[in-house]
Amino acid sequence: MSKKAALHNLGCKVNAYEVDAMQQLLEQAGYEIVPFEPGADVYLINTCTVTNIADRKSRQILHKAKKMNPEAIVIAAGCYAQTGSGNLEKDEAVDIILGNNEKKNIVQAIEAFESEREKKSFVIDINHTNEYEELFISSTAEHVRAYIKVQDGCNQFCSYCLIPYARGRVRSRRIADVEAEVKTLAAKGYKEVVLTGIHLSSYGMDFEDGEKETLLSLIKRIHDIEGIERIRLGSLEPRVVTEEFARELGAMKKICPHFHLSLQSGCDRTLKNMNRKYSAAEYAEGCRLLRKYMDAPALTTDVIVGFPMETEEDFRASYEFVKEIRFYETHIFKFSRRKGTRADRMEGQLTEAVKSDRSDRMLELHEQRAAEYETSLFGKELEVLIEEELEQNGKTYFIGHSKEYLKVAIEKTENLKVNDIVTVKSNGFLGEHLLLGQTC
Repeated sequence: MSKKAALHNLGCKVNAYEVDAMQQLLEQAGYEIVPFEPGADVYLINTCTVTNIADRKSRQILHKAKKMNPEAIVIAAGCYAQTGSGNLEKDEAVDIILGNNEKKNIVQAIEAFESEREKKSFVIDINHTNEYEELFISSTAEHVRAYIKVQDGCNQFCSYCLIPYARGRVRSRRIADVEAEVKTLAAKGYKEVVLTGIHLSSYGMDFEDGEKETLLSLIKRIHDIEGIERIRLGSLEPRVVTEEFARELGAMKKICPHFHLSLQSGCDRTLKNMNRKYSAAEYAEGCRLLRKYMDAPALTTDVIVGFPMETEEDFRASYEFVKEIRFYETHIFKFSRRKGTRADRMEGQLTEAVKSDRSDRMLELHEQRAAEYETSLFGKELEVLIEEELEQNGKTYFIGHSKEYLKVAIEKTENLKVNDIVTVKSNGFLGEHLLLGQTC
């Protein structure tokens, strides 16, 4: 009788990819993958440490798993396992601590625990390794879109962030390995791939001089793979968007005109305090170049409000910058103090009331700009990848995303199915941020 394993992911798309890879390793070892409910023999939680709240959620899920089956093996993997291993060593709910760069050894870690029934910790000094942990997937939890991890680690050391300490320095995956994985997924019918990494823009910077590659050269190789029809990029730093980068992407028909460029603030003084490596003007130039070579690309971003020492004048500068750029989506975060970071020790910490007020104002702008961008595409041809079905008001719709990553509904017909790509035009909404399209 096979043992049962239940997996739960917290955090980013890189974490999601790694859970898919660990699930595949467990399946190959004979485990039956079951829902995250009572009855499993092994509970694997891929943790996150991007905020204090993420740490707390990680601990809560670990304790929930042990309560569901006190006899089960509970595994804390990933970023909180890396940075919080000292706390987890004392946590009786956790049996195995599996840090970053150790996930490939998930099966061996379980076997080591079973042989002695004593807590096991597999955590390396992540800041002193050049090894890219090679994981591989041949399927994914999503049925039509595959997230591909191509890079790990970060050298930026933003003043509010612990991720460089959880993920280590920049390490890039060999292009041949990425190609092999994408070809496998294409053969399985996946039509869209999303390139992800902890700091995707740094791809290739760690390679030796004789084998230099860049994010652009990686994209070109994937673009040539038969069966892949859409390539989407994860979060980018604005400085990677040079004239050459934007021009080359604009010439590739498979590239999705949807770019998430991390901003954090439109105020230069705040950017300096955050230890971001660009100015607001440099960021704006990246946006200009993408719009120069692509027709109405969807630009999205992250913004932190209420950073230490951010005055009302600083916030207004950031607000006006976001307003001027005209993003499709702006993800707003109120600054949260993170123990162990420089920002936590800074003077000029703001009250929650001030942060909430600034967040509300920025969110109102986001809603306005999102609606403007969505309606600007009315009457234009949108290429939609069908992902699922939706029942609403007695009708059945197919739901998918356009290349710009707008969510679109199409009335279900017999000649369409999930994973089809269809061209539609939209002139209205079926729901909030859900366009209603008609096939062309």
